[in-house]
Amino acid sequence: MVPNESKLPIRAVLRGAIGMVLVGSSVAVSFQLVTAPLFTAQAVRYLLAAVLLIGLCRVAGVRVLRPRGAEWAWLAGIAATGLVVFNIAVVRGVAHAEPAVIAVAVACAPVVLGVVGPLLERRVPHGRVVAAAVVVTVGSVLVEGAGSSDTIGIAWAAVALGCECGFTLLALPVLRRHGAWGVSVHAVWLGATMFAALGLVIEGPATITRLTWTDLAVVTFLAVFVTAAAFVLWYSAVATLGSGRAGLLTGIAPVSAALIGIATTGLVPGPWVWVGVAIVVGGLALGLSARPGRRLTPRGRPATAPAAAPVGPAPPG
Repeated sequence: MVPNESKLPIRAVLRGAIGMVLVGSSVAVSFQLVTAPLFTAQAVRYLLAAVLLIGLCRVAGVRVLRPRGAEWAWLAGIAATGLVVFNIAVVRGVAHAEPAVIAVAVACAPVVLGVVGPLLERRVPHGRVVAAAVVVTVGSVLVEGAGSSDTIGIAWAAVALGCECGFTLLALPVLRRHGAWGVSVHAVWLGATMFAALGLVIEGPATITRLTWTDLAVVTFLAVFVTAAAFVLWYSAVATLGSGRAGLLTGIAPVSAALIGIATTGLVPGPWVWVGVAIVVGGLALGLSARPGRRLTPRGRPATAPAAAPVGPAPPG
């Protein structure tokens, strides 16, 4: 997917930012699902989101294309990593580590996206974007805080980070043809299918009757705002900004969660959290205004850079 060459597409930034605010809002309600059956509740969530997205596509006249060939693998990869394994990693991880450990690991996503994303887009990673990603990550860590963990908890945190990045990186090969709506629809219904299969095998078909009205209310909120709306907004931002610059916006999610926590609990965070918020804002200002990195030639050189003169035999390997 080729990012927009504009210096700062404001609408794309706003879409990505709103999407991350919605993701951050999930923290305020997700704790209600701690006692709910994980796979069944998530299956209902993504099924509702899929129905909503398909309905909105029909109303808006958006054509959802049928995947073909390798596209099935990319879309299934998004669903498997970004939806299914990510949720499992978080649940299993907090059994061995404090939640802040998982959050801190996920906060490293801007750095990974800032380096790997442009390479997958056949671009040179922009130094200012990578530097901004480090700043945003530092700010996010301050907002999230620290925690203790054992080795298994750290391993699950690493899995969560990989899945968080996979949700964006695996979409790059299919965003051009399917667009934000198409990628969202296919990822969500595939995720619903995977969760339903896990729910039937692990939790049993009767488990759905254990979902309380509170569980269903929370699941509906997650389906509408944190899934259907946030997915489309996020992939729209990635399609325009590129994965590197869009990745910076993931730093908004912990800031959103902290601010929403003030409104819902009345507890004011300590000074380091506010320092972290300021650092995240500074990182966003530093990196979002950067232009996308130069395109790479098929041989891996920057397209605008002259070919290097041969200086001797190439090293082995």
